[in-house]
Amino acid sequence: MFAQNKSSAGPRRTGYNRPVPTRLRMGLVMRRDMAFGELGDVEGALRAEGVGLAPISTGDASLITGGVTVLATATAKDIVEGRLKGLVVPGGSTDEASLAAIKSLLDLARTNGLTVIAFADGVALAAESFGVSAEADGAVFKDGAVTLLGDNGALSKIVGAIA
Repeated sequence: MFAQNKSSAGPRRTGYNRPVPTRLRMGLVMRRDMAFGELGDVEGALRAEGVGLAPISTGDASLITGGVTVLATATAKDIVEGRLKGLVVPGGSTDEASLAAIKSLLDLARTNGLTVIAFADGVALAAESFGVSAEADGAVFKDGAVTLLGDNGALSKIVGAIA
């Protein structure tokens, strides 16, 4: 078909979607049995807003999810030194060691003024750390205030405002 054309150009791709450039980096707390509640594919929604997710380990076992080993690319030091703009806390397993690590990361994020986006049972952990009450599938914590998330549209709006 293209041989009949006098043009040397090959087939053109149409409908190709380029990935959104990363405009900010947030830490993703890795937990066994990670869950985002009713909001579904939150990672895709965050990436669509230009958020690069950097996994943070809460223990050796949390880095293996579904038979895939995930390498941690961020640490608590990145929170302290300002290389992360926020922290994403999904729901997941509740063993004592990982809960202590998650609470430590939440306290660091709160102390350093980072935005914390929590999902499922991560909402209760973040609310406890920030000293507020919140019951929802998703919530955003910043400067002692909480915003409940009802859908991915609300999440996109809030994430879009993070600079």
